[in-house]
Amino acid sequence: MANYVPLFVMLPLGVVTRENKFPDETKFEKQLNELKQAGVDGVMVDVWWGIIEAKAPKQYDWSSYIKLFHLVRKCGLRIQAIMSFHQCGGNIGDGVYIPVPQWVLSVGEKDADVFYTNKSGNRNPEYLSLGVDNLPLFQGRTAIEMYRDYMISFKENMSDFLEDETIIDVEVGLGPAGELRYPSYPETQGWVFPGIGEFQCYDKYLKQDFKEAAANAGHPEWDLPDDAGTYNDTPEKTGFFKPNGTYKTEKGIFFLKWYSNKLIEHGDQILDEANKIFQGYKIRIAAKVSGIHWWYNDDSHACELTSGYYNMKDRDGYRPIARMISRHYGTLNFTCMEMRNFEQSAEAKCAPQQLVQQVLSGGWTEKIDVAGENALPRYDRAGYNQILLNVRPNGVNKNGPPKPKMAGVTYLRLTDELFEPQNFKIFKLFVKKMHADQEYCREMTDLPPLERSKPKIPIEKLLEATETIKTFPWESETDMSVGGILADYLDNLFNKLFSILN
Repeated sequence: MANYVPLFVMLPLGVVTRENKFPDETKFEKQLNELKQAGVDGVMVDVWWGIIEAKAPKQYDWSSYIKLFHLVRKCGLRIQAIMSFHQCGGNIGDGVYIPVPQWVLSVGEKDADVFYTNKSGNRNPEYLSLGVDNLPLFQGRTAIEMYRDYMISFKENMSDFLEDETIIDVEVGLGPAGELRYPSYPETQGWVFPGIGEFQCYDKYLKQDFKEAAANAGHPEWDLPDDAGTYNDTPEKTGFFKPNGTYKTEKGIFFLKWYSNKLIEHGDQILDEANKIFQGYKIRIAAKVSGIHWWYNDDSHACELTSGYYNMKDRDGYRPIARMISRHYGTLNFTCMEMRNFEQSAEAKCAPQQLVQQVLSGGWTEKIDVAGENALPRYDRAGYNQILLNVRPNGVNKNGPPKPKMAGVTYLRLTDELFEPQNFKIFKLFVKKMHADQEYCREMTDLPPLERSKPKIPIEKLLEATETIKTFPWESETDMSVGGILADYLDNLFNKLFSILN
């Protein structure tokens, strides 16, 4: 079973409604049973802060999620639970609106600087600014304390599911869309692909933090960037990202280090709280990193930079994150596993394949588990084959575990479309190939007790991991294919014949 990689399926964003109801129990049970029969290992679900703690501070209502989790357990599936401290709605693929709790938004009505802010002063209420992580602005609590208290309540109310190992993964939301990043490309503010996005550090708290950092570095005259353009610019249209632009100057480098280091520190603090809460349970904790593949082949890596990933040709922006996660015995969950370069915009210098290879190689180099998701819904063989290639880049090893190998994949997402006969037929084959043609095995998702985090790693030690490394070797195609053009042709032929005969 050494080649087996577990497959989970992401549940619909609104499986529990904004009103904290679980309405489609019967339909949902049928779908879960179909997933189970297909050999799926478990499901992933957003556990929305804006639903659970909606009424008032520390008033948590877990009732609908308890119902949902009972049903998942009854169907024999395991659970990856996301601590979703962000708003649902405003990101790519969001079809549901669930804001953060109203009493949190009310604080923002009096002090809008609790939210991420761009240079024009536009506030983004989808996630609290990391500038308020340690400020007691929320009826006496800091942002970190609110996240901590929520996770403690989750642990207390879901102890049955934790103790019987139904819940085996807690992914800790660390930013917009649950990802460790700044909300640099919000559709709600007019961003469209492949815009470079904007820096999101112009709230008064982060502004003050930067001014203090600049003064301590002997440059009190330095300010936050004023030449980085707007959401839908291309790199060369801006003073900051153009060839030999501000990003290459002493001032630009200082800013980018500060901006990206703040993000790593934010993730480190919250993961430390999560580890403290869940240590001893047989689970893993995970952090999600966004697959920002556009402008990857531009010298500036502009959209990665605005999102907080200081990644360049000669500087690895992801391995320091992996090193930080390693101290918490955590898993790095990465997106865009299904994407191939030629499917993407050449003008936007997209390179999802190289990005995936870089991030996964960095995680494996730092000796952590790496998991992944597809960024956009896919039902086609080509998308599945690309995921399968990334899962075992050097193929199946008949003499033991393949090196390297991903720890798991979460498929986005459970929809009615997935259960259409042709789509589900290919999906079932995908599950089998994830398992390396072996039968479903529950033991493959068993985990050891979570250990307490190791001592804090100094930022200087984390930044040693910015040194670039050679990526692991990758085959050009998977040896566990679900079929290609010929299989598609035969399917279409069979479907035509079937429709004629009927």
